[in-house]
Amino acid sequence: MSLGVTILVVDDEKNAREGLRQFLNGLDYDVHTAGSGKEALDLVKKARPEVILADLKMPEMSGLDLLHEIKRLRPDTIVIILTAYGTVESAVQAMKAGAYYYLTKPINFEELELILKKALNQKALERENITLREELVRERHETAEIIGRSATIRKLITLAKQVAQSDSAVLIQGESGTGKELIAHLIHSESPRAPYPFVTVHVAALTETLLASELFGHEKGAFTGAAERKIGRFERANGGTLFLDEVSDIPESMQTKLLRVLQSNEFERVGGVKTIRSDVRIVCATNKNLKEEVEAGHFRQDLFYRINVILLEVPPLRERREDIVLLANHYLKYFSDKNRKKIDSLAPEALSALSQYDWPGNVRELKNIMERVAVLSRSNTIALEQLPDDIRRKDKLENRQSSAAKVKNSATIQEMEQEMIRRTLIEANRNKSLAAKKLGISRRTLYRKLAEYKISE
Repeated sequence: MSLGVTILVVDDEKNAREGLRQFLNGLDYDVHTAGSGKEALDLVKKARPEVILADLKMPEMSGLDLLHEIKRLRPDTIVIILTAYGTVESAVQAMKAGAYYYLTKPINFEELELILKKALNQKALERENITLREELVRERHETAEIIGRSATIRKLITLAKQVAQSDSAVLIQGESGTGKELIAHLIHSESPRAPYPFVTVHVAALTETLLASELFGHEKGAFTGAAERKIGRFERANGGTLFLDEVSDIPESMQTKLLRVLQSNEFERVGGVKTIRSDVRIVCATNKNLKEEVEAGHFRQDLFYRINVILLEVPPLRERREDIVLLANHYLKYFSDKNRKKIDSLAPEALSALSQYDWPGNVRELKNIMERVAVLSRSNTIALEQLPDDIRRKDKLENRQSSAAKVKNSATIQEMEQEMIRRTLIEANRNKSLAAKKLGISRRTLYRKLAEYKISE
């Protein structure tokens, strides 16, 4: 029974190839062989081997040249160089170019077996770590999915899904906390690149030197503290999507380097000379008006045109107030479940106050407040008094301006909630479990609301 690991043996000597093939087959590996570098490159594209054993001295294309090409095509492939001409210089060259190990001929099969096990175990751990990180990212975004019934947010979601099918650069503009990164994730998950990595760079949090290292990687000794080679975000995102958050904060010198990479898809690690090619889709986000930044001379115009092929505007929460109740209920349920609380709902006065507040921090601020009240609450219903002072102060100001307006607004909130429940039940074909999930509330809360508003089948 095969271990499911594919190994490619590359050697211009037939006997050497066959000897390695027989030995590796005996260890239950799937083995392909190639007599030249060119033949090997064709097999790399078709068979996608996890490990390549390549002879260093071959006509036309040497093992070192083959190594460079393999690392350009598939950087994560394990390459072990084999040679009868073992010298320190060639070993150093091979290891610098990315070889995992260097073996001299005649091959010690026991040593080779141990090296293969070690390399594959290391690769398995790396993949497991990547999978765990991706699951954490996915979990984080599933708890903060794009929620809303307003016309503006539904239109944005439809447009984002449409844009996802192309490979064009996308610029997402919106205030802080509106959910720009969620839109970027939606574009990636709905695109043909979804099986590949989604890699994020928070530009504003990095100095110019660190940003260059994060984007392009660095070689060992490139600067003080560079103790080992680092793979950059462009390289890690190969095949997938690179999300540059707060792109307006990129320093001017880095803007020039970024433009070059976006034009050629090629770059060098900091302190390196080897040209690396990476196929990525660029999605950028900013909380500033980037066109105004260009006009003010703070952002390169040519880079602006490169990343602004498609512009998506994320509306602030105050411009989609009809989504506030839905979002508040969703996050209250999420955080009450997370903290093992039995919180059913928000009181009508609390809903009214939340709806009247302008939310300068947008959805992020609302989520934060719902977490706080869920953690601190000792009752089943969140009352107005449990909300922060700013929200209650806004509510009191509205009340002082017109007590009649207060009654009307309070009634409007209740009517809005009733209508939302009715509409959701219809959309869910009267499936109450599904309707409760869509509304972001528990089934028990839904049944209580149905009774309270006298909504019948």
